[in-house]
Amino acid sequence: MSDLIYFEDFAPGQSFDLGSVTVSKEEVIEFASEFDPQPFHLDEEAGKASILGGLAASGWHTGSLTMRLLAEGLLNKSSGRGSPGITRLQWKRPVCPGDTLSARAEVLETKDLRSKPDLGIVTVRVTAANQSGTEVVLWESPILFAKREAGA
Repeated sequence: MSDLIYFEDFAPGQSFDLGSVTVSKEEVIEFASEFDPQPFHLDEEAGKASILGGLAASGWHTGSLTMRLLAEGLLNKSSGRGSPGITRLQWKRPVCPGDTLSARAEVLETKDLRSKPDLGIVTVRVTAANQSGTEVVLWESPILFAKREAGA
């Protein structure tokens, strides 16, 4: 457990590379079929006829892929205790089949919790960009992390 990342290990400006994932056409259609069955997420012709310009992943799919990268690249290696929510969410550009998304998490703020001295809140900005470096999703979220020692 000593190699976990604790609240005390975070500082504003710190950044974490969360890795990357490539999106397939099959995954786009499968996710949309189950969770966001809008035509432009299910059919290439409908996608071309939309403002998206082609078959595009649901924003929820993009967020889910980015969340997986956040979990694998940071949260599962930490004393994370969950989050009270997302304070900002932007789907900035469409994600198309074949795109490779690379994600980062940047620490915006750290704050002790007086009501729970064993926890602190770390506010992070999570972003993912495609292979061209174009940002496709951004969110900001407070995340609870345990401290090494209660009241520290």
